[in-house]
Amino acid sequence: MRFLVDNSLSPRMAEELIRAGHEAVHVRDLNMASADDDDIFDMAQDKKCILLSEDTDFGTLLATRHTMRPSVVLFRCQRKSVEALVPLLLKNLDAISPDLESGAIAVFQDERLRVRRLPLAVGS
Repeated sequence: MRFLVDNSLSPRMAEELIRAGHEAVHVRDLNMASADDDDIFDMAQDKKCILLSEDTDFGTLLATRHTMRPSVVLFRCQRKSVEALVPLLLKNLDAISPDLESGAIAVFQDERLRVRRLPLAVGS
């Protein structure tokens, strides 16, 4: 899978995903560390990447744009380290990848994973 890692997450997340056999790039490596959410969203859409973030604004962008892409994975966990988040994502990736490939938002919380297919209705 192809991932674009938002500035709200460590650049090490992209490195660990690459080690796990995925394509991944951090926005910093694209000179987009100070880019606004719209530009990052558009980049993920253009590059056909799944956007990884802690920023809930990307869910709002999905809802207001009524788009099927990019898929977004949001981490809303207490433990925010790369050592916690990457294994959590990889452990669940097989189960959620069909949804992410079709267009979805996946929200990881400490004890819960929610997946909603896109497009989202405003207020979802």
